[in-house]
Amino acid sequence: MKKQIIVLSLCIMLFALCVTVEAQEPKVYRVGVITAGGAWYEVIDGLKAGLKQLGLEEGKQFILAIRDTKGDAKAAEEAARNLEKEKVNLTYTTQTSVTIAAKRATADIPIVFCAGADPADLGLVESFAKPGGRLTGVFYRDTDLTGKRLELLKEIVPKLRRVVAFYDPRNPVASESAKLARETAGQLGIQFVEPHVSSAEELQTSLRTLRAGEVHAIFEVSDALVQTQVELVIDTARVKKLPTMFINQNSVVKGGLASYSVSFYEMGRLSAKYVQRVLTGVKPQDLPVEGIDKIELVINLKTANQIGLTIPPNVLARADKVIR
Repeated sequence: MKKQIIVLSLCIMLFALCVTVEAQEPKVYRVGVITAGGAWYEVIDGLKAGLKQLGLEEGKQFILAIRDTKGDAKAAEEAARNLEKEKVNLTYTTQTSVTIAAKRATADIPIVFCAGADPADLGLVESFAKPGGRLTGVFYRDTDLTGKRLELLKEIVPKLRRVVAFYDPRNPVASESAKLARETAGQLGIQFVEPHVSSAEELQTSLRTLRAGEVHAIFEVSDALVQTQVELVIDTARVKKLPTMFINQNSVVKGGLASYSVSFYEMGRLSAKYVQRVLTGVKPQDLPVEGIDKIELVINLKTANQIGLTIPPNVLARADKVIR
């Protein structure tokens, strides 16, 4: 009987010790990240940097479970459903099309987004000031800048007459962006050529069959599928000596001609505070959506020289960054 009492006492003590040790260990949050991939990894890099600035160290306070959908909307929905089943603490989305898919595929999980199209217009939130649901995050002007990008491209290439933009018409954001480009092209007297693609293979085929002289420039609209193939677009444009206008600054660093947008890295960094606050118990509905206003014109002079293009001095003088 004495032995049983001693054994029982030891078990109780060991249990209490385990509970105490467990209570002392810091909680590690699991954040599910859904991205179309490609240049959007810049957003994730910015997110990590922002969380570190807020005192959260990757691997100790949080873990990112990254799901790369390669621009496939169905894959984004499946990833969102699986992450909710895995009971991650929240889902983080790097762009609008992925956010739409994640919201549609889930029921309860909080979502922090980076949205390039107005989240209120798309029904992701009720309003900027009062999101009203389980989604919140940062808004950067992307789709809204489509017309301005085409105007800048026309200034860079004054003799511009025909531009081509590849996109998947099933993507509502891409379709809206193409509509804005089409309207602006009409005002500028530019013919807007818009081949539809539904896969990376179709895009590759369209780029291969693009003949020199058929169009005068390649213009990027807000399409996640095409953005995952940006290096292929850049290589094609270089070979065929075509000017390009991109959304992401990193595309210009890689060899594109120009971009007009916010910094993806900075967008991710600023969104980190939303992730941190939701992880610590604040409800998304209580966190107003924040807009990012700093937009930069980036021009790659090296690329301009390679394709035999002279950038007008008045445009070059307005550039925020020039790559030489």
